Amino acid sequence: MEYQTTPGRAGQFTAIMEEMTAWFSYATHRVNHFLKVWAYARHLGLSEGLSEEMQFLLEVAALMHDIGIRPSEEKYHSAAGKYQETEGPIVARPILERHGFTPEQTERICYLIAHHHTYENMDGPDYQILVEADFLVNLFEEGHTRHSIESVREKIFRTASGLKCLDTLYLGPGGQIPAEKD
Repeated sequence: MEYQTTPGRAGQFTAIMEEMTAWFSYATHRVNHFLKVWAYARHLGLSEGLSEEMQFLLEVAALMHDIGIRPSEEKYHSAAGKYQETEGPIVARPILERHGFTPEQTERICYLIAHHHTYENMDGPDYQILVEADFLVNLFEEGHTRHSIESVREKIFRTASGLKCLDTLYLGPGGQIPAEKD
């Protein structure tokens, strides 16, 4: 696939966005999902004051976090998280390399993809934020109950901006519990 040659990080980001849109062109809801996760990851990362490098890698990982769904569905007939974590980095690595990501950047992005459904031993704020961003979207998309949301809040959420967002969206005054929506 040929993409525009915008220089630097903007070009890399644009290329990944285009690759992921094409990758999931068969399932528009998957494109909508990764775009929402990216938006939350961007917001949380900026709110938490990540370094420019970590923010960039977080945003790319957010775009690519579910890249393993397609090969998981083909290979295992399932999009379960454990399969995504196994298959995702295998597909992501050559894409990242093709678009000029350094070996270190590629390793971190692939690590995040390989662990975005693993909720213990989160080894950095980028990892924590990616998981929180994915939950902010999944809680709504999957129609979780108030009890479930409260449990996720207690067990998963750690960042101040993630907690604030979760509370505002789902648990605070005016918050909407997905399972109770019209």
